[in-house]
Amino acid sequence: MPEPRYVAAVLAIGFVITLALRAVPFAVLRPLSESRFVVTMAAWMPAGILAILAAVTFRSAAGAGQLLHAALAAAVTVAVHLTCGRRTLLSVGAGTLTYVALVNLG
Repeated sequence: MPEPRYVAAVLAIGFVITLALRAVPFAVLRPLSESRFVVTMAAWMPAGILAILAAVTFRSAAGAGQLLHAALAAAVTVAVHLTCGRRTLLSVGAGTLTYVALVNLG
């Protein structure tokens, strides 16, 4: 059994490293918050990530013969997004649940 001081030292080092890794991006981003690049990335990155996820889903669905399921789930995602106040988490969740249900039931 390791000594309590050794365990405490390991935990303290892990805490400091974790805190530093989580704080550094915010410290670096604060001076750049007015940067045109950062503002542009904040606007376009979510849509880009969703487009990449959609492309990967459609590609894998086409290979598995489930392209119709993916298309219906994408339609649900868009409909929920536009009708429920553009809540990304809600729309992506609804689309994911729809896709999983269609694949497992169909």
